[in-house]
Amino acid sequence: MTKFDEHKTSRQDGLNDLFDNIRMKFRQFKLSSAVIIIAASVVLWTFWTAWFTVQPEETGIVQRFGKVMRTANPGLHFKIPLGIETARMVPTARVLKEEFGFRTVASEPGQKTRYEPGDAYMDESLMLTGDLNVIDVQWIIQYRIEDPLRYLFKVRDTPKTIRDTTEAVMRRAVGNRLGSDVLTTGRVAVSVEAKEEIQQILSGYEIGVRLVTLELQDVTPPDTVKPAFNEVNESRQDKEQTINMAEEQKNREIPKARGVATQSISEAEGYALERVNRAEGEAARFESIVTEYLKAPQVTRRRLYLEAMTSLLAETNGLYIVDEDQQAMVPWLSVESGTQPATQGNRQP
Repeated sequence: MTKFDEHKTSRQDGLNDLFDNIRMKFRQFKLSSAVIIIAASVVLWTFWTAWFTVQPEETGIVQRFGKVMRTANPGLHFKIPLGIETARMVPTARVLKEEFGFRTVASEPGQKTRYEPGDAYMDESLMLTGDLNVIDVQWIIQYRIEDPLRYLFKVRDTPKTIRDTTEAVMRRAVGNRLGSDVLTTGRVAVSVEAKEEIQQILSGYEIGVRLVTLELQDVTPPDTVKPAFNEVNESRQDKEQTINMAEEQKNREIPKARGVATQSISEAEGYALERVNRAEGEAARFESIVTEYLKAPQVTRRRLYLEAMTSLLAETNGLYIVDEDQQAMVPWLSVESGTQPATQGNRQP
């Protein structure tokens, strides 16, 4: 080997040693950085999982390896980190709702709320009534969580239990009534009865919820029978209108007839009283005349005669006075009513 080759070999060995030292330094630096990163991540995760925030409308449930340890009110709280303790939030101050037969479509702020009825929800809304008619019932329930522990742990799936119970009770309430009642006047009764029964069942399950409202949003016949139903509904409206008109006429004619009858009775009673009083007066007058006649028959007889003639002659239009001693061809004197009798010189032949 020449001197040049030896120098080249020694130089190459030196470079290899340098590279080996650099590689070792780099490996040591890389291992230390990974440890630092892992340690920082563990510290950050520990700090991040050591606290939680409960919103004003929520109640926090803290569990340690699945066991409930305590409840937390709204605010900032701390717990054992690294998954030893976990916190679950229950919206106890919020009114929750479940929709049946339709769904509310989320809309942007400032826009009206839209509803999405469709064939996908017909299995919830189609119901059989007591008279074997099919109607489409859409309704909504609203409830509050009163006991978060029972709500979370008493049953396996509380929202599904509430939906299944509500649907079963509503189908029974609709099935016990006629379709026409549910479509018209029986809607309020159905909602009240269903709400009371649902609350009773949920209280028996000890779910820890309280129903706020149950409202029937829309009750209509299926689309396939709507034309026939509209005709029946129009006929019922015509029937109701005819009944109302008849009731109006009855309320007008019956009081009128009662008034006429009362007037006739009053007039008859007044006439009867008048006749009785007149008869009693005539009887009293006759008795007084008899008494006077017994005292002075001639005077009383003459007075009666003059009174009778006065009343009789006052009603005559013409008066003829016949003179038996008159020798003329017309032996009477004509005296017209309202004229003076003619004198002897003016007597007609």
